Formats: sequence, structure tokens, C-alpha cells
Amino acid sequence: MTAIVVTEATRPGEDGPPGHTGFRREGVSLRVGAAVIWLSLIVLAPLAAIAWQAAGGGWQAFRLAITSHSALESFRVTLTIAAGVTVVNLVFGLLIAWVLVRDDFVGKRFIDVIIDLPFALPTIVASLVMLALYGPASPVQLHLQHTAWGVGLALAFVTLPFVVRAVQPVLLEIDREVEEAAASLGASGATIFRTVVLPSLTPALLTGAGLAFSRAIGEFGSVVLIGGAVPGKTEVSSQWIRTLIENDDRTGAAAISLVLLGISFLVLLVLRVLGARVTNRQERSA
Repeated sequence: MTAIVVTEATRPGEDGPPGHTGFRREGVSLRVGAAVIWLSLIVLAPLAAIAWQAAGGGWQAFRLAITSHSALESFRVTLTIAAGVTVVNLVFGLLIAWVLVRDDFVGKRFIDVIIDLPFALPTIVASLVMLALYGPASPVQLHLQHTAWGVGLALAFVTLPFVVRAVQPVLLEIDREVEEAAASLGASGATIFRTVVLPSLTPALLTGAGLAFSRAIGEFGSVVLIGGAVPGKTEVSSQWIRTLIENDDRTGAAAISLVLLGISFLVLLVLRVLGARVTNRQERSA
């Protein structure tokens, strides 16, 4: 019979010889340090610079910048259209993800590639496309230039991939046997989707919605031509920021930017917490 010898170097539960744990800890520390430094340079430092510039004129200047009539109107237009676009993309993003995962048809791979096109295109190109399709010389006889509908279509174009790509991998991992079991018990397709599929997709849908909404409220290039920056109608906050910069009001522009950043962070945080709660509830009930 072969004897199994357990030495100090090969004791179960250890990953390697003595000193290996310390090496791994040093490796983790280096990776964390590099990640923090890079995150600070690329994300935290610019955010801190915006906050510093917004506070440069004092609280009174900050308050006046974000509560001016033009600023409030731009917030209203931005948040209203962004919220509507997010809801629409939740529905159609889920539909497209479902079709790509569950259905087989000619051109499926092509459509799967097309979904990522808004990520690759410069956003000004999207605005040119929208202007060509829905501008004064519209080949489909839809004249949406300088309208909220035109801005909404442009934002829907650039934010749709966030929902599709958030839902698609989760839909791929859902156990089809549970759906088949529910169907064998007489459950309808709508019931199966509502009680089996949708709860599993809810965290991914919330993530996609948060990303789409955050991108929409900060979008500029895709709406600059089709929207036209009509005050109180199609002028989104990013366009108002550009106007402030052109008028050499960098403190006001930074203040508006800080508000948009705060809204985006809050929305992402709330949806992330809600998604985590849904996931935890599903794990407890499993």
C-alpha cells in the first residue's frame, strides 16, 4: 500500500511551500496598489478637479449656477427624455436579448455585431445619421429635427447596447429545465416569464437601466445636430454646459457637471443596491 506523507510543504489547505502565502499577499498588494493608482489618475483626479472648480466661486455662485432658469430647464429636458428612453430601452433591449439568445434565424450573428456599433461609432456620427434620416430631407418623411422625439431617438441609439449586453449573458445562464418543469405543470408562457425568468433577469435589467440612464444624461455628440439646443425644448444639460464654457463661465459649467455626476452616481448606487437585494432574496428562496 502506498503511504501518503504529509510534510510541512504539502499540508492540505496550503497553496504551496512556506513563504508562498506571503508572496501571494505581496502580489495582491501590488495589484491593488496599481489598480488604485490608475483609478485615481483616470477617474478620481478628474472628478476632484471638477468639484474643486465648481467650488471655486463659493456656495452662492454654485447655487445660482444650478438654479438658474436655463439650468433648471436643461435638467428638466435631460432627465425627462433620459428616463423615457431608459424605459423604452428596457423593453426593447430585453426583447432583442431574448431573440439573440433563444431564437435561431438568418442574420443572427450580424445583428449581434450591430448591437455594439453605437459603442464603436463617434457619437457625432450618430447625430449625422439621425439628421439624415429624420431631418428636413428625411427619406421616411419624419421631420424630427429640433424636437424632443429626435433627441430621444438619438439617445435610444447610443444607450440600447447597455441593456442588451447586461441582460444577454444572464439569459444564457438561466436553467431551461426550470422553465420546462413549469410548462409541464401547465403554466403559460407569460406566467413562466413573469415568475421564473423575469426575477432572474431583474438585477441585470437594473444594471443596464442604470448604465443607459447615466449615459443618456451626459450625452452630447449624438444630440448636437438633431436636437439643435432649443432652450426649454431640446437643450440638454451637456449643451448648456458647452454654452457656459463658450461664455467663459467655467465655474458654472463645472457646477452643472457636478450635479449630473451626482445624479448618475445616485441612480447607479440605488439600482445596484436594489439588484443586490433581489439577488439575495432569490438565493434565500432557492
